[in-house]
Amino acid sequence: MPTPANIQLIGRELAIAWSDGAESYFPTELLRAASPSAENIGERDIFGQLHGGDGPKQFPGVTVRAWEQVGNYALRFTFSDGHGSGLYSYDYLRRLAEQIRPSS
Repeated sequence: MPTPANIQLIGRELAIAWSDGAESYFPTELLRAASPSAENIGERDIFGQLHGGDGPKQFPGVTVRAWEQVGNYALRFTFSDGHGSGLYSYDYLRRLAEQIRPSS
């Protein structure tokens, strides 16, 4: 699995250069909206009932303040609105990048 070789914040976009030479660009508002956290997407209890995930789905003006590597598989971002609990696996980030800018 490719890993981030370089991460830069360029204006309101986060750029990731991957170890396999690919590059991904994420508008920070979209990255916040795509947070895989339970707060953002909810989580199911043992009975299958969904809890949470009923908050806002758009985050105008929200930017990335910081990021940290989690193990050898994910990044955790801290956003300007205080959110910071989602773990973005490298695989998830690559799939998200493909949804934003499909290969031609």
